[in-house]
Amino acid sequence: MSEHLLSSSYDPSEDPAEYSLRPRYLREFIGQQRLKENLGLFMDAARGRKEPLDHVLLYGPPGLGKTSTAHIIANEMGAPLRGTSGPALEKAGDLVAILTNLEAGSVLFIDEIHRLNRVVEEVLYPAMEDYEVDIVIGSGPAARSIKLNVPPFTLVGATTRVGLLSSPLRDRFGIPLNFDFYDAADLQKIVLRSAEILAAVTDTDGAFEIARRSRGTPRVANRLLRRVRDYAQVRADGVITLKVADEALKLLSVDGLGLDEADRRFLRALIEKYDGGPAGVNALSATLNEEVDTLEDVYEPFLLKEGLLARSPRGRVATRSAYEHLGYPFPASRSGQPGLF
Repeated sequence: MSEHLLSSSYDPSEDPAEYSLRPRYLREFIGQQRLKENLGLFMDAARGRKEPLDHVLLYGPPGLGKTSTAHIIANEMGAPLRGTSGPALEKAGDLVAILTNLEAGSVLFIDEIHRLNRVVEEVLYPAMEDYEVDIVIGSGPAARSIKLNVPPFTLVGATTRVGLLSSPLRDRFGIPLNFDFYDAADLQKIVLRSAEILAAVTDTDGAFEIARRSRGTPRVANRLLRRVRDYAQVRADGVITLKVADEALKLLSVDGLGLDEADRRFLRALIEKYDGGPAGVNALSATLNEEVDTLEDVYEPFLLKEGLLARSPRGRVATRSAYEHLGYPFPASRSGQPGLF
């Protein structure tokens, strides 16, 4: 994948900085109001019954707070957190070892849960429902199955592709929570909170300018804040104002809609090489030298949300807004096509 400043995907190299900015309790979590209200109610009820919280499925685009929410659940419930990811659990034994070593009431967080191996997934079913796992000892005619008890726990699964979850697994989550993109007002509050933690002097206008170009994503907002802070330190007086934020973001090639050069390259390729589409995602992947998953997970969600891109049965299509934003004349032959104006 090429360098993509505005990617909302997790970057391990940013972990120390990102972790320091994460909310730790529900009262610190900004935005996603309905989700917060529902989650708070369910946690209050579980604490009142002195029971673990029901299993939670967090789904939505990357960078919106799913991992932070898993930590919040553990902190609010006063429970230890054990984290892993779907691709890391290669064998059933990997998951059994984790489950049987949990403390009672623990929160087990599995990121990218849609990428679980099917054999591993099947171990989760009895663990989620009956707090037990079946393991096979030996092989051939001497093989036998035994049951091991698992302490009561809460499974928190996170996915950017809920449609790839099997129905049996999805149906075992009692609390499904959907994350949506943030509005600029909530992102401004997040930027101001993060700026205070980072000791970056930021006025409200500067924070809003960063927020409105952050693709509705807190992870992107925090990344841009750190880069604008660098610009303010070196080329201004250290204060992030509207003017300083605008200059810094222009230097980073982040335009007024929150698109960077990688986004514009995607749209230009669609317009220039495929006459605006429709073009299949595999063809675009080959043209841009990017993985299909990168196009679908990193580029497309925001372009679709902003109405710059449309999906048709035959492939991706650049909309009138995309043509206008990049300064291309919109073909007269397309004016009457639905979804393109």
